[in-house]
Amino acid sequence: MILARLLGTDLPILQAPMAGAQGSALAVAVSNAGGLGALPCAMLGPDALRQELAAIRAHTDRPFNVNFFCHTPPAPDAAREAAWRATLAPAYAEFGIDPDTLPAGPGRRPFDADSADLLAAFAPPVVSFHFGLPSPELLARVRRWGAKVLSSATTVEEARWLEAHGVDAVIAQGLEAGGHRGHFLSDDLTRQMGTFALVPQIVAAVNVPVIAAGGIVDAAGVAAAMALGAAGVQVGTAYLLCPEATTSAVHRAALQGDAAHHTALTNLFTGRPARGIVNRFMRSVGPMHGSAPAFPLATTALAPLRAAAERQGRGDFSPLWAGQHASRCRAMPAARLTLDLARGLA
Repeated sequence: MILARLLGTDLPILQAPMAGAQGSALAVAVSNAGGLGALPCAMLGPDALRQELAAIRAHTDRPFNVNFFCHTPPAPDAAREAAWRATLAPAYAEFGIDPDTLPAGPGRRPFDADSADLLAAFAPPVVSFHFGLPSPELLARVRRWGAKVLSSATTVEEARWLEAHGVDAVIAQGLEAGGHRGHFLSDDLTRQMGTFALVPQIVAAVNVPVIAAGGIVDAAGVAAAMALGAAGVQVGTAYLLCPEATTSAVHRAALQGDAAHHTALTNLFTGRPARGIVNRFMRSVGPMHGSAPAFPLATTALAPLRAAAERQGRGDFSPLWAGQHASRCRAMPAARLTLDLARGLA
């Protein structure tokens, strides 16, 4: 298998990095099962990142992936922030929250020189990126310790761009995929297409291996992706119910209930389109809202509402990231799921 040889794994099955729903334990379990486990790094500060990398190195000698965002941090926009907080005012009143007392929320850091410095000590064998690629200088530093480089493409144009800029493989992220869209050349969502339309077009357009992502939760989905020319698959949502994941109780409940049948792209939770299970907040203001601050600034104002609702066992203001096939997810150990998915490779 070309992709497995490239990555040094037994199986061409990648666990999608899922910030906020996992740490090193899930990555280790998948890697030890023969797949490529992944650690999402965008929300980790230096100390937390160092601890997670040390934990991975302590518990597996198999290849693993570390994932970073490549967005450009936006300048604060006071008018837009005020409009956003006005949209949230009824919810603040309901929960007795004074918006003037809100602390800064969790940030999402793009890959930078400090990240590269920290990673060099651990030399992760695979580094993946979302929203394009970092600067050539930073990419060269990643290459210096021998890492393979992956990145997500949501269009054929993005796949060609990534190949031209030196990736070792392209992750073809279909519209079904849960979490943030990886688009970076255009934010026109009408240019996005489903996994099984996107994969064969990218396979025909580039000469590097193509990894199918989006809507794949079982062996049948793996087999379908491989039949269309994919060299491997990346699976995220299906791993959210694994005991090794840190998926919240309200998120797990949504994945296991009728709500999982209805997902939508939304910019409400971070400011950038991402697919999640439709909840009360998405229904009340619409899944896409023009006053949501630019990514990732929308998170701050929502944080206390999310916390207040979750204390009551409700996911009304939580980002319940999930793909369109979420209703097929089953709770099982990550190693068993990885091997189950591998049945689609035959």
